Amino acid sequence: MTPARNAQGETEALVIFGGRAELKWLRFLKPGFRHCFVALRRDDTWLIYNPLSHQTEIDAHPCTGEDGLAQWFWSQGFTVIPWTIHPAPRRAAPWRPYTCVEAVKRVLGIHSKKVFTPFQLYNFLIFDK
Repeated sequence: MTPARNAQGETEALVIFGGRAELKWLRFLKPGFRHCFVALRRDDTWLIYNPLSHQTEIDAHPCTGEDGLAQWFWSQGFTVIPWTIHPAPRRAAPWRPYTCVEAVKRVLGIHSKKVFTPFQLYNFLIFDK
């Protein structure tokens, strides 16, 4: 299985944000941005990497059209940001506690020290690129 790449040879991804928080301490986070996970396109399959507090889930879904998976997550109330993965700097990422945000940042190759919460990651993806 090889990464689906765009014309520039970069890997396609979807960054997905949700608002459900089963753990009470997560409720201090902004509603709609209490968790994040990522889907990576590989050939005609989406690999979903979902780092939870108690375990990490990895699942595969067939690609259904150009925006099929993104549309499905949007219809379920999630916020979805299409993203292109660029090579990360060749140095260790800043040390941070293991959270969904840190896990997704590592997948995306983001080393920003100012991104701690899902909403900060969303803003980084939208504005700071």
